[in-house]
Amino acid sequence: MKILKSAFDFYINASIHVALAVYGLLRITEIYFDLSYNQNLNYFIFFGTITGYNFVKYVGVAKLHHQSLTDGLKVIQVFSLFCFLGMCYFAYQISLPTLCVSIPFVLLTVLYAVPFLSGFDKNLREVSYLKIMVVALVWAGFTVLIPVVDSGLEITFRVYMLLLQRFLIVVVLILPFDIRDLNYDAISLQTIPRKIGIEKTKRLGLILMVFCLILEYLAATKNTMQTPFMLFFFLLILLLMRAKKDQSQYYSSFWVESLPIVWWFIHLGFHNF
Repeated sequence: MKILKSAFDFYINASIHVALAVYGLLRITEIYFDLSYNQNLNYFIFFGTITGYNFVKYVGVAKLHHQSLTDGLKVIQVFSLFCFLGMCYFAYQISLPTLCVSIPFVLLTVLYAVPFLSGFDKNLREVSYLKIMVVALVWAGFTVLIPVVDSGLEITFRVYMLLLQRFLIVVVLILPFDIRDLNYDAISLQTIPRKIGIEKTKRLGLILMVFCLILEYLAATKNTMQTPFMLFFFLLILLLMRAKKDQSQYYSSFWVESLPIVWWFIHLGFHNF
């Protein structure tokens, strides 16, 4: 049992779960625009997500405590190195225009963790309200804009609608994490729950998801797309409304983060049916 828990903790802490969530959203975009499966791009984004998230989460820890890193963190570092090499390999396989479109989102990820503001002691993560916007923008860019550009499709109004919808969905997905982190974030970090309170944060999330629902019915071309979204919509609202400061260890990091994967699986079920 201890081995299984260690393996599960590694799965969460090494950002494999969040990478699968991003991968699920990427596959949903392929379904929405009827894109052919692109292994090189998908694996580039999957391994890039693991690399980016582990860089953001652990760069500060590794810098300050490099002489006394735990064995678990050392394993994650080695794992991240292999994922970085995998990302580089698949980056070499995709087109130059796609890589060029990826650069701003990669740069945002780096600046999210590396201090460059206020005398080089502050990063984007520490700027009030910017944290959630940067994460949502990067997710939306990698899971909607980049696959569309790579496929050579024209950037239409429908693409913009789905890009906005994906941005808002990720914002709502982050809210349970921000509610949890009220116990840990510095008071100076003005996240949405700290600024407006938990209940108003939940109402804001509900309003954003209703707007996403409207965008879904405007952008989706088939009922087989709308029904999976409705199920995803209700699951996300349910988990958001049940979020609290003293939530269980895996409430946000596993259950909330699983929702994009569940949404993708529902799509697969409807497609196969």
